Amino acid sequence: MKRAAAKHLIERYFRQLTEGCGNGACTNEFCASCLGFQPLDHNTAAIRALELWKMGTKLCDPHPSAAHPSAAHPSAAFPDNNSAKETQPALLGDRPGKMTDHKDRLLPPREDFREVHYLTEEKVYEILSICEGKKDYSPLIRVIGRIFSSAEGLVQSFRKDKEQHPNTKEQRKTHQAKDEDKDEDDKERTSAMEQESEESEASASMAGATGATENTLGPVEVSVDIEAVRRVYDRLLSNEKMEAAFLNALVYLTPNVELELTYLDVYDTNPDYLNIFIIVMENSNLHSPEYLETAMPLFCKCMSKLPLPARAKLTRLWSQYSVEHIRSMMETFQQLITYTVISSEYDSDSLVNDDEGVVAATKCLKLVFYANVLGGDLDTGHNEEEEEEPPSESSELTLQELMGEERRNKKGPRVDPLEKELGVRTLDCRRPLIPFEEFVNEPLNDVLEMDKDFTFFKVDSESKFSFQTCPFILNACTKSLGLYYDNRISMYSERRITALYSLVQGQQLNPYLRLKVRRDHIIDDALVRLEMIAMENPADLRKQLFVEFEGEQGVDEGGVSKEFFQLVLEEMFNPDIGEMFNSDIGMFTYDESTKLFWFNPSSLENEAQFSLIGIVLGLAIYNNCILDVHFPMVVYRKLMGKKGTYLDLADSHPVQYQSLKELLEYEGNVEEDMMITFQISQTDLFGDPITYDLREHGDKIPVSADNRKEFVSLYGDYMLNKSVERQFKAFRRGFRMVTNESPLKCLFRPEEVELLICGSRNLDFQALEETTEYDGGYSRDCRVIKDFWETVHSFGEEDKRLFLQFTTGTDRAPVGGLGKLKMIIAKNGPDTDRLPTSHTCFNALLLPEYDSKEKLKERLLKAITYAKGFGML
Repeated sequence: MKRAAAKHLIERYFRQLTEGCGNGACTNEFCASCLGFQPLDHNTAAIRALELWKMGTKLCDPHPSAAHPSAAHPSAAFPDNNSAKETQPALLGDRPGKMTDHKDRLLPPREDFREVHYLTEEKVYEILSICEGKKDYSPLIRVIGRIFSSAEGLVQSFRKDKEQHPNTKEQRKTHQAKDEDKDEDDKERTSAMEQESEESEASASMAGATGATENTLGPVEVSVDIEAVRRVYDRLLSNEKMEAAFLNALVYLTPNVELELTYLDVYDTNPDYLNIFIIVMENSNLHSPEYLETAMPLFCKCMSKLPLPARAKLTRLWSQYSVEHIRSMMETFQQLITYTVISSEYDSDSLVNDDEGVVAATKCLKLVFYANVLGGDLDTGHNEEEEEEPPSESSELTLQELMGEERRNKKGPRVDPLEKELGVRTLDCRRPLIPFEEFVNEPLNDVLEMDKDFTFFKVDSESKFSFQTCPFILNACTKSLGLYYDNRISMYSERRITALYSLVQGQQLNPYLRLKVRRDHIIDDALVRLEMIAMENPADLRKQLFVEFEGEQGVDEGGVSKEFFQLVLEEMFNPDIGEMFNSDIGMFTYDESTKLFWFNPSSLENEAQFSLIGIVLGLAIYNNCILDVHFPMVVYRKLMGKKGTYLDLADSHPVQYQSLKELLEYEGNVEEDMMITFQISQTDLFGDPITYDLREHGDKIPVSADNRKEFVSLYGDYMLNKSVERQFKAFRRGFRMVTNESPLKCLFRPEEVELLICGSRNLDFQALEETTEYDGGYSRDCRVIKDFWETVHSFGEEDKRLFLQFTTGTDRAPVGGLGKLKMIIAKNGPDTDRLPTSHTCFNALLLPEYDSKEKLKERLLKAITYAKGFGML
């Protein structure tokens, strides 16, 4: 059957299931008139109707007592507000005291505009003018209800086509005569069904006519006149009666659209089907409670079922909208998600991942997010070259592959299909139209069970929705929890594989990455050991890290590792580090004005040393440790795959950036006044000048107003990429040895990676106090605890950092702030001269019950000032 005929048969099944055939003695078990038939809601009836159509189930013949089919048409939901007043005025009589004009009784029947099957801006204003003249808006309400509840009507409405499609019944019949594919089985329909079929067949023929024009449209062009739609909405939505018409129409429209998108591939046959979503999304009232409660969840489900090319085209179209329009759409979907989340109750059996409304709205918000990216400041070039992993030397299956671990590691949507279709990544956007932070939905983050979501993301991504496929809606704290689960499962997997290797090979292998170091030779011991592991078996770097300081009794449950990383980094970023490697210059340069480190282009260290520093950073992420490193943001952008550009010099090399900016803005004669060429000079480690040509024979090419942009671009490329290419590639290689199989790159933006590695610089001790737990007899109201917090709040910035270092092993707040730390203060005996102690592995402070506030402060300050080393209590 042809599409229109199939659609109308499905509609007949739907009416039979919801209204019946009208025969009280009907025996068809699939008819509402049958005795014992269980009533169905409209959604269930729509699905059942489709199943009956596929099976070819017998339809009941319409009974004479059955209601007219048009009664079930959506236009019935848009009643005539003045019908009682206008129907048969001669029989109703006059109101007392009011004269009846005889002319009113001779007026022709009211115009219902049934010949209007699509809308134009002019037609809307024409009907509106008639309604305003009569002060009766019911005709327009009925037209709005009929057209906006019809997919065919909306597809043909508000077109930019110069020649509008046939609108009268005679023109439609002429069109139908030319349609060679008209279905013969449609003859047995009732007269009302024949009328509807004529309209649908006309739409189908028009769809065929417009299919050719659609192919000529560009990737962003659409056939709907968006400005006309906006003007119509602005004019009509000011009328309260019209608001209900649009709302009711959308409720009626969505089930049919969802069915057509799911089973009939309507977008492939008629790309103009996208007009429905373009027109509906221009409604400025979609964020109102009435829409959020009923219409929008259904509409979002429809939009989420659009095929990938349609979603990509919609995204490209929206990217050309103004910031205000994009923000309005974002807020609509955000409000729908928030409204649904706070009005629902979720638990382990009823997850937010199973809420179709929230999932559909998130998928729609994703289109707005990428429109925001496309419309922002894009840099799709300047990508770091990916290093190919060397092929395995053995052709035999590894134990990981036999166990299925290789499949688990590579499972998961590393490349988003929409990103691939659009040819753009979040990383490519330097400055979006709307800040990325505004797309985060905190109520959703609060109810999301990340352990379950992670399982869906890694294992069951095809049948279950994971919010990690839409990472823009998650905050850094939630995403870091997902990364934590991924790392822990990888560690468990490595332990399992090691145990099986031991059984197969008959030798005892270490299931952990153990480092035994001397505190006074920490660089030599740690880096030599890590270098050996990186060369022999890099997979061992993904085992759980255990650090032991020689001569100390501490058992590493996390705290020893924290101090290990802290000490290693202090040595690595020491400007005099070169002396430790028997060279004359350090690996990094330090900028006093920015307090940031950068790769030293003149460093004599070999690549292995830079690889080891990358390994240390990767291990810190992998083992959930925060580091006190100070890199400019361009380092994290480069780690994620983007080269540095002139704009990145602003924080890495601010002096050079300011000079280049002044060069670009200079209004005088650049060539004569500046006297710069495409050759630049630097000093080597001995202080001697060295030159570099940004272009061939650069010393002979003067910088002018015409080529200064090229000079600035090449200068930035040299400073941030070419001059440190050897050092950075080695650094990145070490970093990826640990993190390459984690979802780090697809979940986090560069600024979030910095937060993940360095933690938050904002130390909110008030939040820490509110989340701290007490043990051993202490409570929030104890005198000692009150004295303790008054003392800590009185500390300066440096002492507060020392306190954090003493208690947690790091002086930085974790992702999400100090409120996420979960510190424990436990009672450690009565008043004594002993110092407070801590278990940094568990963020636990053991505090004696000092008899005075002064003594508590003196003992605590001494403890945090001279805290070095580990022992067993």
